[in-house]
Amino acid sequence: MHWMLLLTSLLASPMASQAQNYPAKPIRLVLTISGGGDLTARALGDKMGPALGAPILVEVQSAAGGALGASTVARAAPDGYTLLFASTSTMIMRPFLVKEMTYDTSKDFTPIAKVGEAIAAIFASSAFPANNFPELIDYAKRNPGKVSYSSTGIGTTHHLSGLVIEQMSGINWVHVPYKTGPQAVQDLVAGRTPVSIGTVSTFTGMISAGKAKLIAINSNERFSETPSVLTIGESLPGYDRPAGWMAYFGPAGLPQAISRRVEAEIIKAANDPGIKAKLLAAGIVVDTVPADSFVGTIKRDLALVARLVRSAGIQPE
Repeated sequence: MHWMLLLTSLLASPMASQAQNYPAKPIRLVLTISGGGDLTARALGDKMGPALGAPILVEVQSAAGGALGASTVARAAPDGYTLLFASTSTMIMRPFLVKEMTYDTSKDFTPIAKVGEAIAAIFASSAFPANNFPELIDYAKRNPGKVSYSSTGIGTTHHLSGLVIEQMSGINWVHVPYKTGPQAVQDLVAGRTPVSIGTVSTFTGMISAGKAKLIAINSNERFSETPSVLTIGESLPGYDRPAGWMAYFGPAGLPQAISRRVEAEIIKAANDPGIKAKLLAAGIVVDTVPADSFVGTIKRDLALVARLVRSAGIQPE
């Protein structure tokens, strides 16, 4: 028994020492979200870095709906020096909408903490004839197959939202996937893709400049910063919005001591009053959830999306 305890102690000591000395070098944060996700990751990183005692270096890998970045972290050593900041598009939606997956959300990652929700909406170019969601649906019904909408890629939250809207409203519109939010904004302003589903943070500047307009909030509840704008749920009773959270993950097998340390700093930074106000103005509502509860959130969201995809008859591409 004495030897068993000694052996267990010897095996555990490197991991314990690693966690105790963490972090001893800069932390690489792989970011799969553009726009508001980039703003959030950098704002939190500036706050977390000094608290942890090491800089957090943000590396954007948002291509292919975030699949590239997620795969990078899934293959990384579970030592806390390569972390992931991702959205539901990458971690929840993509497995149901894309045939070739290079990672498994349930097996390849250690959930660390949810930060909050990115408010999503439907936008249109300033020249588009519809000004609200009922007008958009009416116009699309009168012009079947002629209205296109953009998203940040196949398998994203916004793509699934478009499919569910199509199934529930009976319209026939065309999905145009883009690699990044800024590219979708550019083409919407130019009128090449007249409608887009994306995050409020991505389109805020264009709306303020009068180059784009907000058609509807992609939710069942109105957004506090735009209280007069109708939600999709108000026009489509029973509309079930796919989740739109942003969260931190590590590779599978990340030591609990390291995960807990990072989790504590994430939650502390995100709930700083100054950061919360900055993010809210950009369309991001802070709603932190620690790892223990976040695991349940992931399971529920995977089940919800499975149901939405099944009921809409959506097939992976």
